[in-house]
Amino acid sequence: MYVLHVANKNYSSWSLRPWVLMRTLGIPFEERVNPLPTGSSWNVYRQLSPNGRMPCLVDDGWAVWDSFAIVEYLAERHPGVWPADAKARAWARSAAAEMHSGFNALRGVCSMSCGVRVELFEISGALKHDLFRLGDLWNDGLARFGGPFLAGNRFSAVDAFFAPVAFRLKSYGLVVDGIAAGYPKRLLELPAMREWYASALAETWREPDHDAEICAAGAIVEDLRATA
Repeated sequence: MYVLHVANKNYSSWSLRPWVLMRTLGIPFEERVNPLPTGSSWNVYRQLSPNGRMPCLVDDGWAVWDSFAIVEYLAERHPGVWPADAKARAWARSAAAEMHSGFNALRGVCSMSCGVRVELFEISGALKHDLFRLGDLWNDGLARFGGPFLAGNRFSAVDAFFAPVAFRLKSYGLVVDGIAAGYPKRLLELPAMREWYASALAETWREPDHDAEICAAGAIVEDLRATA
C-alpha cells in the first residue's frame, strides 16, 4: 500500500493536493502526519523525503516527492486522475501547472490556515490580479466543460490542485465572480475536504512562522482550532 507523508493539515496546502485526490478517487493509502518543525524543515523531513519537504509518496520503498510528480505517478497507475478527453486533460494540466507555479500574491499574502478567519489589512493590486485570474480560469473551465468540476462532471487532479484555494478563500473572506463563485463551496463540501478540515481543526500543533505571516497580513477575528 502507498504511504503518503503529509505535514500539518491546518497549514500544508501542498500536502492536501495528493491527499484529497487519493481520498476522493478511492486510492488506498496509509497516512503519516509529520508536524512542521520550527524553522527549517530540512533536517527533519530529509529523512522522509529527498527534497526535505512534504508531501512525499512512498510506494514499496520508492519515494516520489512534490505534489505534481505524485499526481503524475498516480495517473500512470490509476484511471480518473486526469480527464479522459484529450482536450479536457490538456486544459486541466495547464490549469494545474499554473496553480503549481503561479498565484504568488495569493500564496504569499493568504497563507493557508484552515482554522482561522482573517480580515486582511489591505488587498493589494497583485492580490486583486490573482483573484481576477483565478475567477477567469475557473469560469472558463466550468463553462467549457459543463461542470460541476473544473474539467467536467468528475473530480480530477486539477480540482485537487485548487482545493487549498477553497480553504484560503474561506479563511480570508475572499470571493471570485461569475459561476466560479460557487465552486469553492462545492470543493469544501466534498467528504474528503470535510475530513481534512475536521483533522486540521483538531490539531494542537502551531508553527510560529506561518502564524506570523498570517498576523502580518491581517487581523485574526476567529480561531476555530483546538487549544494549543
